[in-house]
Amino acid sequence: MKFRIHTILLAVMIGPLLSHAQPFAELEPPTSQSGYLARLLINEAPFPGEKGYVSEENTRATMLQILWVLHGRIHYIPDGYRQEHIASIKTSDIFDIITAGGEKGQCDGFYRDAKGNLAAVPRVEERIQYLSNIANSGGKPGKFAGLLNYGQGLAKAYLKGGIQEADRFASLHRVGSTPVTGRAYSWMTDRDCYSPGGNFVKIPNNLDGSLGRNRFFTLKDL
Repeated sequence: MKFRIHTILLAVMIGPLLSHAQPFAELEPPTSQSGYLARLLINEAPFPGEKGYVSEENTRATMLQILWVLHGRIHYIPDGYRQEHIASIKTSDIFDIITAGGEKGQCDGFYRDAKGNLAAVPRVEERIQYLSNIANSGGKPGKFAGLLNYGQGLAKAYLKGGIQEADRFASLHRVGSTPVTGRAYSWMTDRDCYSPGGNFVKIPNNLDGSLGRNRFFTLKDL
């Protein structure tokens, strides 16, 4: 009888530990394509407690829309434009889009090293580790785990078969009195002093142009 009671007590004590043997959130390695893409999406989106955070839904929408920008720079070049005008490079590879211009290029902090390998500045992985530590603490998965898993899942699904969720700016035809191409082709930190210039047109708040401390820009219709 004593042995049975001890066995039950041991199971009660060890059970929660075994159930948390696997992390609540885990990204693929930064050297993998899906891990690298996930890091970009997560790096550009705010998490709870960070400046610009609104909600889980808003952060997910931020990641999704950034992926649509990258995808659009390859597959949806508007009439009258060349890919080089929009992405500073001619390519069919999303990782060339991300790393175009080097460390301070199209996607700040993401570049190719001297050997041509995908790379990122240290602060990117430092934040990933910080977010992962929070996500994998406690007794059950929470917002941090959900958002990390969403970013990784979005990246993995994209590389396997594209984007399943809609582009919120696809049907945009006019901003104020300016005719536009639809879709977003750039994003920047949401401050008035930041603008990609040229024919890029700021998408205003009333058209959901600000997501997760990022301002999105479409293009003037030529």
